[in-house]
Amino acid sequence: MKSATIPFFISHQGCPHTCVFCDQRLISGAGGALPTTDGMHARIELWRTTSGNRPLEVAFFGGTFTALPKETQEKLLMPLQPLLDNGTLASVRISTRPDCIDTGHVTWLSNLGVRTIELGVQSMDDAVLTSSGRGHLASASLNAIGCIKKLGVNVGAQLMPGLPGDTPISSLHSLEQVIAAGADFLRIYPTVVLEGTELARRYIAGNFFPLSLDRGVSLCKLLLQRAMQAGVPVIRIGLQGEKGLDAEHILAGCWHPALGQLVRSQMYSDLLCRFVPVGRSVTVSCHPARLSDLVGMKRSNLLIQEGRGVKMKVVTEATLHKEEIKIKTEDTTTIYSIINDINYSIHEV
Repeated sequence: MKSATIPFFISHQGCPHTCVFCDQRLISGAGGALPTTDGMHARIELWRTTSGNRPLEVAFFGGTFTALPKETQEKLLMPLQPLLDNGTLASVRISTRPDCIDTGHVTWLSNLGVRTIELGVQSMDDAVLTSSGRGHLASASLNAIGCIKKLGVNVGAQLMPGLPGDTPISSLHSLEQVIAAGADFLRIYPTVVLEGTELARRYIAGNFFPLSLDRGVSLCKLLLQRAMQAGVPVIRIGLQGEKGLDAEHILAGCWHPALGQLVRSQMYSDLLCRFVPVGRSVTVSCHPARLSDLVGMKRSNLLIQEGRGVKMKVVTEATLHKEEIKIKTEDTTTIYSIINDINYSIHEV
């Protein structure tokens, strides 16, 4: 059973500096203050009573957890130990920078119930990392992933296509490198320009040209498909719309409040356009969890097929894999997959 994640945002806490793209307080909608013991216990109890029988996981997002003073890390983790011991909590998740990881620290965290560490990798291109003010090189990410994996802790990698100096080719190479290094899952956050950041100043001065929504979606389709082909889950695409993070505060870049669904919907549309015959009547089946993706936002995929002269009936079929659709015409019934039956080229982005 999938865990229910109880988030605590510690925006910018522990961060040694601010990267050119970053405003964690705006991204998370939180002010950055550390949660108190009473506050954590109260929220955990609320989730316990509303999450059914799902295992509970506490997650510390937004800051650089392992760069916090050791006593601060203990202040956050020690109140969770009785809840881990009695089974109220199943695990703890933290996020941090690749250059703030070492064997001793990961061992200590593991002993305190941390089962997942998410790394802000962003890119595996040293020039992109330098231009973005990250303060570390790609080798730090490789070392951190290897260290975490060796100690039996799950490791996730966050990637940010579209940073200064980035290209679709380097974005793809970054994804391939973190997968090869052993990342258990990925988050893909195409770069957006937030007001008040160094990146905003570069954009306003004409020194930075972010990905548009259309180009960003095209790139994310390629990256998502490559991750799926490698069997590595992408647990989120695009920043989550939180209090304070909306179009008013985003100057430019690839952002949509449901970017992940937009990307998947376009992948299903590409599959339909390739394999549904023009001007035919068809029944298309999909897994129940993918019905909204297949139909598209505001029925966009259905409207595209109507424009091709297709009369399409959509039904669900639980026996299909989530990545599959079944296309039935008067003559044939064929199953296709967004993983293997469409081919995205880096040169089309």
